[in-house]
Amino acid sequence: MNKSFDMKRVAIFPGSFDPFTVGHESIVKRALPIFDSIIIMIGSNANKKSFFTVEKRQKWISQVFENENKVSIEVYEGLTIDFCKAKGAKYILRGLRTSSDFEYERAIAQVNKKMYPDIETVFLLTLPEHTPVNASIVRDIVLNGGDASMFLPKGLNMDEFKIENMN
Repeated sequence: MNKSFDMKRVAIFPGSFDPFTVGHESIVKRALPIFDSIIIMIGSNANKKSFFTVEKRQKWISQVFENENKVSIEVYEGLTIDFCKAKGAKYILRGLRTSSDFEYERAIAQVNKKMYPDIETVFLLTLPEHTPVNASIVRDIVLNGGDASMFLPKGLNMDEFKIENMN
């Protein structure tokens, strides 16, 4: 019996990505063979002050994946599962750095599953060298005038991360 599998494996990679780090980049690149497409969903929260503008974050992520047709970037305000439903995505992609990340992400994944039974959360462990890298630390480096380039994807204009050009 020959079955046709027309269903696309679409994953949503949600986050504030303020900024998008080498850890985020690694998770997406390592997930590319698993999914037919990955939508990087920049969450927009009106109640939360962002360090970098949504436009800058979207531009930077687009530059990182400009030669990868399986990756797209969208901005969304609301529940991730509502975005998944709208996009026909059955997977949420998340990276795990530490055991505390796991506990936090597990709780969210279980609530998402309860609210949207068709969704599966797929966790990838970060590479060991990316374990200490998180956006909060990178923001702190930038805020204090340090060189954060080793924690940001290659090819981005580091001058755009300087304090005077922040927003």
